[in-house]
Amino acid sequence: MNDISIIGAGRLGTSLGHALSKKGYRIKALSCRTYSSAEESRQIIGEGTAFTDNIHTANVGELVFMCLPDNKIVPVTGKLASSNINFSKKYIFHCSGLFPSEILEPLKAKGALTASFHPIQSFSNKKTNPKQFEGIYIGLEGCSEALSLAQKIVQKLQGHPLILQAKDKALYHAACSTASNFFVVLLDMAVSLLKNINIQEEKAFEMLLPLVKGTLHNVKKFNTSASLTGPVIRGDQKSIQKHLDALENLPSYYETYKKLSLQALEIAEKEKKLTPKKIKELRNLLAGK
Repeated sequence: MNDISIIGAGRLGTSLGHALSKKGYRIKALSCRTYSSAEESRQIIGEGTAFTDNIHTANVGELVFMCLPDNKIVPVTGKLASSNINFSKKYIFHCSGLFPSEILEPLKAKGALTASFHPIQSFSNKKTNPKQFEGIYIGLEGCSEALSLAQKIVQKLQGHPLILQAKDKALYHAACSTASNFFVVLLDMAVSLLKNINIQEEKAFEMLLPLVKGTLHNVKKFNTSASLTGPVIRGDQKSIQKHLDALENLPSYYETYKKLSLQALEIAEKEKKLTPKKIKELRNLLAGK
């Protein structure tokens, strides 16, 4: 099963195609909304035929990766199912972390073997180093035959297969989004706070990145609970009150700080870092009592 087509050769599709090509798979065709984008992806991957037509693209591959935005998977699936393509024993994988493979049911009804294939990694551009797939987990869910092939591909990419249940996809995706997207939001929030005291954005990043890297190093070496530092885990009410006072004129940041502090307090309570009396006092403080 070496002949692969990629529908939606954007950042993920191109990065995946390039990595697969380096591992001996043949990228036969790829499609984008515009021919110029498809041709750019073809050049990065180094092989295949560029199309704007998804049906032509799907027809060529024994395995088709649908690397599309979530809201495009169902419409494209419908159009493919309405085509004259013989889907019997053709493998179709979509790359949504949120949706299960059952959204490919119209193609499964035509004989396709379907699965979801979601790399737990962010891809900021098309020219991602193929080594970006090494060591990462890839969430897999689908029929047994499709899962068997998907696991072989993950192993070839030197990643780790993570078999999921369809019912767990939404919570799984929420976890991935929290770790990736909200991490960026929190860093942006921290930079914005520094800009409020006239520190330039570039300088703010320069200041904060070593702190972030050090925290991630600790999380990797120990775990999240052991790596949590700061006034909440210390039970330092005075520092927390001063933070709240400073944030009072920034309502959205004020509320975010309180909610995250309460989450930190949950960790402190779970790990028995603070006495019940201290935890109650901090909850009251954060609740404005």
